[in-house]
Amino acid sequence: MDPVVCVEIGDDKKYTSMKESTNCPYYNEYFVFDFHVPPDVMFDKILKVSVIHSKNLLRSGTLVGSFKLDVGTVYTQPEHQFFHKWATLCDPDDITAGCKGYVKCDVAVVAKGDTIKTPHKANERDEDDIEGNLLLPEDVPAERQWARFYVKIYRAEGLPKMNTSIMANVKKAFIGENKDLVDPYVQVLFAGQKGKTSIQKSSYEPIWNEQIVFTEQFPPLCRRMKLQIRDSDKVNDVAIGTHFVDLRKIANDGDKGFLPTLGPAWVNMYGSTRSYTLMDEYQDLNEGQGEGVSFRARLLISLAVEILDTSSPEVMTSTEVQVEGISNISDNATGKIEEFFLYGCFLEATMIDRKIGDKPINFEVTIGNYGSDLDTPTKPKTKKKKGGDGDEESELIQGSSDEEVDDGEDISSVSSTPPMKPVITDRNYFHLPYFERKPCIYIKSWWQDQRRRLYNSNIMDNIADKLEEGLNDVQEIIKTEKAYPERRLRGVLEELSNACSTFVTLANNDQNQAGKTKLDRERVKLCMQELENMGQQAKTMRSQVKKSNVKDKIKLAQNFLHKLRFLSDEPQHSVPDIYIWMISNNKRIAYARVPSKDILFSSVEEETGKDCGKVQTIFFKLPGKKSFGPAGWTVQAKTELYLWLGLSRQRKDYLNGLPNGFEENRAVKGPGVQSSPPISLMYTMKQIFQLRVHMYQARSLFAADSTGLSDPFARVFFSTHSQVTEVLNETLCPTWDQLLVFDNVELYGEAGELRDDPPIIVIEIYDQDTVGKADFMGRTFAKPITKMSDEHYGPPRFPPQLEYYQIYRGNGTAGEMLAAFELLQIGPAGKADLPPIDGPTDIDRGPILPVPIGIRPVLSKYRIEVLFWGLRDLKRVNLAQVDRPRVDIECAGKGIQSALIQNYKKNPNFSTLVKWFEVDLPENELLHPPLNIRVVDCRAFGRYTLVGSHAVTSLRKFIYRPADKSPDDEKGGKGKKKRKKGEEVEEEELDESMLDWWSKYFASIETLKEIIKAQEAEAEEKEEFDSGEGGGTKKKRGKGNKNKAMPGEGAPEKKKHKLEELKVYNRELEYEYDTFEDWLHTFNLYRGKCSDDADVEQNAADEDRLIGKFKGSMCIYKVPVSDEVYRETGFDSNMGMFQNIPHNDPINVLVRVYVIRATDLHPADINGKADPYIAIKLGKSDIKDKENYISKQLNPVFGKSFDIEATLPMDSTLTVSIYDWDLVGTDDLIGETKIDLENRYYSKHRAICGISSSYAIHGYNVWRDPLKPTQILAKLCKDGKMDTPQYGPGGRVKVANRVYTGPTELEDENGLKKQTDEHLALAVLNHWEEIPRIGCKLVPEHVETRSLLNPDKPGIEQGRIEMWVDMFPKDMPAPGPAIDISPRKPKKFELRVIVWNTDEVVLEDDDIFTGEKSSDIFVRGWLKGQQEDKQDTDVHYHSLTGEGNFNWRFVYPFDYLQAEEKIVISKKESMFSWDETEYKIPARLNLQVWDADHFSADDFLGAIELDLNRFPRGAKTAKQCSIDMVLNEQDMPMVNLFKQKRIKGWWPFVARDENDELEITGKVEAELHLLTGEEAEKSPVGEGRNEPEPLEKPK
Repeated sequence: MDPVVCVEIGDDKKYTSMKESTNCPYYNEYFVFDFHVPPDVMFDKILKVSVIHSKNLLRSGTLVGSFKLDVGTVYTQPEHQFFHKWATLCDPDDITAGCKGYVKCDVAVVAKGDTIKTPHKANERDEDDIEGNLLLPEDVPAERQWARFYVKIYRAEGLPKMNTSIMANVKKAFIGENKDLVDPYVQVLFAGQKGKTSIQKSSYEPIWNEQIVFTEQFPPLCRRMKLQIRDSDKVNDVAIGTHFVDLRKIANDGDKGFLPTLGPAWVNMYGSTRSYTLMDEYQDLNEGQGEGVSFRARLLISLAVEILDTSSPEVMTSTEVQVEGISNISDNATGKIEEFFLYGCFLEATMIDRKIGDKPINFEVTIGNYGSDLDTPTKPKTKKKKGGDGDEESELIQGSSDEEVDDGEDISSVSSTPPMKPVITDRNYFHLPYFERKPCIYIKSWWQDQRRRLYNSNIMDNIADKLEEGLNDVQEIIKTEKAYPERRLRGVLEELSNACSTFVTLANNDQNQAGKTKLDRERVKLCMQELENMGQQAKTMRSQVKKSNVKDKIKLAQNFLHKLRFLSDEPQHSVPDIYIWMISNNKRIAYARVPSKDILFSSVEEETGKDCGKVQTIFFKLPGKKSFGPAGWTVQAKTELYLWLGLSRQRKDYLNGLPNGFEENRAVKGPGVQSSPPISLMYTMKQIFQLRVHMYQARSLFAADSTGLSDPFARVFFSTHSQVTEVLNETLCPTWDQLLVFDNVELYGEAGELRDDPPIIVIEIYDQDTVGKADFMGRTFAKPITKMSDEHYGPPRFPPQLEYYQIYRGNGTAGEMLAAFELLQIGPAGKADLPPIDGPTDIDRGPILPVPIGIRPVLSKYRIEVLFWGLRDLKRVNLAQVDRPRVDIECAGKGIQSALIQNYKKNPNFSTLVKWFEVDLPENELLHPPLNIRVVDCRAFGRYTLVGSHAVTSLRKFIYRPADKSPDDEKGGKGKKKRKKGEEVEEEELDESMLDWWSKYFASIETLKEIIKAQEAEAEEKEEFDSGEGGGTKKKRGKGNKNKAMPGEGAPEKKKHKLEELKVYNRELEYEYDTFEDWLHTFNLYRGKCSDDADVEQNAADEDRLIGKFKGSMCIYKVPVSDEVYRETGFDSNMGMFQNIPHNDPINVLVRVYVIRATDLHPADINGKADPYIAIKLGKSDIKDKENYISKQLNPVFGKSFDIEATLPMDSTLTVSIYDWDLVGTDDLIGETKIDLENRYYSKHRAICGISSSYAIHGYNVWRDPLKPTQILAKLCKDGKMDTPQYGPGGRVKVANRVYTGPTELEDENGLKKQTDEHLALAVLNHWEEIPRIGCKLVPEHVETRSLLNPDKPGIEQGRIEMWVDMFPKDMPAPGPAIDISPRKPKKFELRVIVWNTDEVVLEDDDIFTGEKSSDIFVRGWLKGQQEDKQDTDVHYHSLTGEGNFNWRFVYPFDYLQAEEKIVISKKESMFSWDETEYKIPARLNLQVWDADHFSADDFLGAIELDLNRFPRGAKTAKQCSIDMVLNEQDMPMVNLFKQKRIKGWWPFVARDENDELEITGKVEAELHLLTGEEAEKSPVGEGRNEPEPLEKPK
């Protein structure tokens, strides 16, 4: 066949090229689809891979098979990808056929900020194990069966009325009819297929009773099914509401699991507001994007899955979607209808956005359609039946306990509060004057009674909330470094295990209930099982918690939390959510949505919703897209709201949770008044308080001004009061140090209740602008600590401690605020009783009160030393270049300025390196204020311009801590004989001349793979061994595990000859060495506003604001400091704590960049390939290696080095880019990476030239550095003020009281040995991190892998590049020539195959005359990837036994890379190609046997594929040759033709029979002979039976 692969996502299709006449094509093509959509939409997209036979321009080809999965499945895989996996192809039109073949592919989904990791597979062989590498998530079985998914759609109710007059007229004009205007139908999307019910004309309560049947493999690789009610309409066909069914929530794949099942149950749909307009601005909400702002409809559905037995004859074979009718469903199948009662009371409505205007405002509450002014449903029609079972009903009421209330008569609902004019609070907000009269609402509604579902969810949610709170506590304890986090964690786990056992007892209670579905029963079983296990695990974990492993255990507990949240989400709805709308002047402004389960009442405390009968604070938000971005972040309104929902007959206690001290006002007077709920409450009790807000400081605020700073002030809201702090100019880290006092705050309710649960305080931070209104910067919430008038003001609660509060801006965080809040009751004696406010006396700030003593932090005197090194990469400011910059440092009101840089272009470094200033800082390091770095440019006439700024939020890493003077020399270096001894012995096998740099590179990559494999295995073991003492070792492996495997130790022993290796880092080098900031730190300078675009993540936005970098450092210590510091030898007092720092004068360096290869490049051309070349930019040098581009390659091997001369500090950033060469037009940038050379140059890790693991002066491992190891070691010792190394006899060297050993002989090119100390010095350098005080790991000889990024696609990796950089200072001896790393050239080989005979070939043709079976046999052969060079033997006619004699020779010349075991083919892709493209393909020989026909196409009988590197040895005779040689390869003796050179034997031909089983269809006797190009030229042979060396004709 001639296969093509088509990949489609949504509507995008991309095709590979076509491969001719093969059933094992090899493509190696890479496609990228770019999307810019919300994650939900992305994860529902279906990715489909199909294989098509012989597609060309004229015909579409026939589908062989396809494979589908959704993008979300890929994203949930580890590393977000499937790597080298085989996708099973199925034929959607014939499900009985089984597997139609496999496609091997990699699929990766990358979101912004993810890096693509390419897993290292050990070797090609594992890949051919198809069954073990199927493209399926971990827990999906390899053999997926076909299944039917039955989605039954019964009926819908509560559809929005759409016959508004405009629409009616429009429609009338179009169609000339006017009636009920909804024509609903239901559309179901699943796994890329669509099914629709019939259309019910003009009906608000449509009844379909239809089922939609999907046939799809099970388990499906698509997680969500999308159900939509749509309004059918010729003009605009719109969605009325959307519901997603998540298959993972309605099935369980455990041992006791169940197939997906759902219902029959109602699902609620939410979407845009119900008032219908022609252009609905919230249409997206009806499509299921974003949070719905109103109830739309409910739909009665059920879902079932049946696994098909595909062998049975009556199975439909096609996967087309079927729609069939079904019978009606009984009314009570979904549960008994009960009357529910919802009560709400608005205690306070404040913070109403003044933009709304001062028209009267009211609130409307709805539950489903009940309470809505547009279409309130009536009581359900079950009244008719009531006659029959009314007696039973009344009996229930009479016989029931007293907790059930019977309402004498039907009370009408009151669903909205009376309109009221708002009152001004301050510049931004209104409040409603509710004061002592609190309006109430109540609604009666009728729903199927499915409370049990909600109860179970509530119990689990309550457990999860407790757990989350507990874990946050533990993390807070760790963060603030308080004592005993492990005790708190044990408590949390104890609580969890108790709560789990409570759940198990409660969930079992309620057995007999109408309307229980299969899913209800299965879910209860599942949840009970899961929670029981969780309780057990929590118990065991509790006993293992130790101080050392707290953090690991928190991680495990987080998994519990995720699981609980997953389980508590109930897929079958019952009572819809409650919506509260704020309406101003009949316009809907903002809404809040309250899940019904959160306020549902139960007589069992654990089952009650978390907000039922409690006062909760609800913030209103704008509907739809308006709520994104800055506009939606201002609070539209804040309400204190009391809600209660339960059965009408349980409503005895619905007012119990309200603050006490009120009287009820009812709407009706007269008899039966008791039962009707109040329409408002009058509060007679009130308390008076004083609130003290201690605003100390904030940090890392949002930059709201174009300078990159802000002028922040805070506004504090409490009840109906608000106050502001002072404005601090130009800072992101304001220290307000201000006390705000709110006097005479009136709060309603009993004193005791207010003490335990005071109202919430809202703090908003704004940026003051000289003109216009202040910009919102963020918001945070706090609860005050409350003191009643009769309590004592003193420890432990008072005075309150300053705490950090996280500031939020939209969904993102925007800094932290340090503050404390206390609420003090004013007793009968008035304010005289309140504790006095004693502030620091020395400050005179007029009316502004500072934070009082006792609350403000205790300060000490600190000295801050600043190292000013230089400025880098400054961009233009207001179109002018920065010329004479200066750096100002400020901390806690004190500061210092650097020297002025006279000419930034000539030398961007500072002349004075170290300056210091003294400042008062809190003793508690956690409260340290941030340190601000600002760069200003000094212009003419004494003007200054702010260039950019940086706030160092945490000073901890710059605090000087004197080193411990512990004697660390006991370790005296005996055991240091690391693998140096044995080395000389093993070398005899290595042929030095054969080896080059690539041998070393490939050996190192093998080692890296082995290390990674070992680490993965170790990690798995670790997870199993997570109990006991296992936790302690993790700490050590944190950062170091990549470097731990030194080239020698990691390599397993099995390699006979030891190749020298280098270190391959699979990420950027600086990540391994803490960005080389060991003493020189880089601070990014920002300018301009932060962006608020919801789509742009913060980090991408920051890149545009980045205006340059400041290089320097800080050192902070308490003064006075001990004298020891100054006594050290050669202490330079000008340099303070920064001793031994090199000078920062300009320095000339030769930079040598080696680029090995790039991988996984993002395709730049339409054909899904790229023509990459390298470009390097450093300072003024700009190299474009354009003529050496590599044609049509996404994994190009460059193997080049470039030498560039540069001057630090001017040219400190090296940019290596990869461009795509285009014949016409400009070349496109694929991606680039930037390297800071300066930090590498000055780093103590000595990153200028990696140190190899052994020393040689010739051969493939030649020493690259101009300094020999002995010179490097001597210099390191001198710089570290240590004694020079002492080389002793017998191969020993002593450094810092440690002894290292090593060989002492060195061989030159001519094989002469001479004495040397270099090996010894190198042994020390390779273990430099063990040297006390000054030791650190030196960078080894290495290759680093860097991500390529493209500024147009921020955050998404465009490929990677493997490279390394050497730097050689010009004032040192010149380095030798660069190492040759040019790619290896493939060697020429020739494969000669002689087909001698065939036997037992199946017979295809019937002889017309005799009726005997016979075949006209011939054999065809080719090397994989070179089908066009296929060769055929002649035909052996009329074989009656399947025997054929040929004596025919095939000759295949090919180019082969031995190191990579690949054949290299260069050929033009098509007649239009400009140049040849290089392919690398595994070396495999294909042989096929055919039956030749004169008149029709030849029949294919069988084939075999032999991998020339390992294939089964041929059998000696035809008898011994069996199908096992193909099926059980692993048990057969294997040969490698490249070693063996010549082999003869019998091999089987196989083909698939009707049942898709492999069967033997013939045997071939062949001889394979492999020669190198030179040997082949010396002894040429002819093809077929031709000269030279002809074969004789068979008899």
